[in-house]
Amino acid sequence: MKILSGPTFISILCLIYLITIPRVSSSSPSLTVPHHFLQCLDTQPSDHGSPNSATAVIPTNSSFSANLMSAVRNLRFASASNRKPEAIVAALTETHIRATISCCKLLNLELRVRSGGHDYEGFSYTSPVPFVILDMYNFHKIDINMVDETVWVQAGASLGELYYNIANKSKVHAFPAGVCPKVGAGGHFSGGGFGNLMRKYGLSIDHIIDAQIMDANGKVYRDRRSMGEDVFWALRGGGGGSYGVILAWKIKLVRVPEKVTVFKLERTVREGAVDLVHKWQQVAPVIDRDLFIRLEIKPINRKISKGKTIKVSFIGMFLGTPERLLNITKNKFPELHLTSSDCLVKKWIDSVVFWANYPEKAPIEILLKRISANEYYWKRTSDFVQTPISKQGLKTIFQTMIDHSPLPRRVWMQWNPWGGRMGEIPSDATAFVHRGGNLFMIEHFMNWYRPGDELEEKFLAIARSFKEAMTPYVSKNPREAFFNYRDVDIGITTPGYNATYEGAKVYGEKYFKGNYLRLVKTKARFDRTNFFRSQQGIPVLA
Repeated sequence: MKILSGPTFISILCLIYLITIPRVSSSSPSLTVPHHFLQCLDTQPSDHGSPNSATAVIPTNSSFSANLMSAVRNLRFASASNRKPEAIVAALTETHIRATISCCKLLNLELRVRSGGHDYEGFSYTSPVPFVILDMYNFHKIDINMVDETVWVQAGASLGELYYNIANKSKVHAFPAGVCPKVGAGGHFSGGGFGNLMRKYGLSIDHIIDAQIMDANGKVYRDRRSMGEDVFWALRGGGGGSYGVILAWKIKLVRVPEKVTVFKLERTVREGAVDLVHKWQQVAPVIDRDLFIRLEIKPINRKISKGKTIKVSFIGMFLGTPERLLNITKNKFPELHLTSSDCLVKKWIDSVVFWANYPEKAPIEILLKRISANEYYWKRTSDFVQTPISKQGLKTIFQTMIDHSPLPRRVWMQWNPWGGRMGEIPSDATAFVHRGGNLFMIEHFMNWYRPGDELEEKFLAIARSFKEAMTPYVSKNPREAFFNYRDVDIGITTPGYNATYEGAKVYGEKYFKGNYLRLVKTKARFDRTNFFRSQQGIPVLA
């Protein structure tokens, strides 16, 4: 007798469930969608007889709210008006993921995959239509092979966990990724992954050499060869959430000195911030690629007279000694007046703690902390700058920031320099398109700390107004945006299956430019029913 297995077996089980599923009745409160979902999970193959539903919680469970909020990084999406998931599945094995996919298909529920919960528009844990959250929190195994300098890191691992484990194995290895330790590897890498090593080594995706993914039929592809090079290309910068459930990444480590140098200088407008920022634009993208200097530009209250001014922080990461750093800045950026007393010498792993804004003496174990205790309300967006902004333009921007800040530090920005390795990698080498031709990327910030719909609309309007004021200074045709800094204001598709190539162009070309069509074609082959979808997902071609 032929034994059925894999997708065929699952399909038969699903058919049986459809035939036997009881009708939902308004007079039968026990037969709600969440309860049907739990029942469905237990019709699917399980591990060692343990019910799949044991990994799920639904709104009637006392732990549901805590599970939901554990990875909500933006309190805008925690309000009562936001639709809540029908269930949250904290998968422990691939079997649980496969069962979750099958039951979402059966019950016509959207699936949201959450690794770290840092999606800027909350797409990993919200939806305008009925949905289920697949929480990858338990998929955080990190397997390091120092012989070939590679790591298999599961999608639910945080960057902090990755960095901590690397440092436990070596003092001279690192990985180029973000500076926020709580960010999940699943989403961070699939959108590109940039950080303070990018001018030396490029993005995270430039050092991803393999991956594992589960598709909409529950099939697992264990390597890039089995999934196909087009899919592997799309996952690196095109967002894994449009193609399947990323299970793990294989990354190649990079070398760093045993000691690195970091610094932070602050200058106000009175102290020459306009001239320094103007010079920074000319220097930061072309200076020695061992040096990364981020700007943080914030409105502050004046200390002496009334009113506000602008403070600019120059935050530096240098892969070398203070002596070599000072020689470089003396020759290329003398106006910065960097001195040896400004420089802090640290192990690479301690520089991670510094860049995360943890206390100076904090132990590196703080990087293992995955849950945040003090979240707030915010809106963040991105821009790319390709032509230096004039001094007059900078003065205008600074005054506009002040005008848009009813209280100190409401509107602020980070400017991250491109150049170095970033300018050497072709724009179609991966799905991440923003390579050569960019001087720096802007991240726009708007934070507030109290709930309320009217307050939210007020601050969102301020954020949108300020971004509109930045139009003359940033990229055009299209106005480019970074996919990992999602922004619904640039356009969304209608919830459901009917996202089209033309309809999704409104955001697709801003995020991916010339790579958008290839992403859509790959989607049409790998997820032809558009099961993995969101308001800013990659659509199928037709």
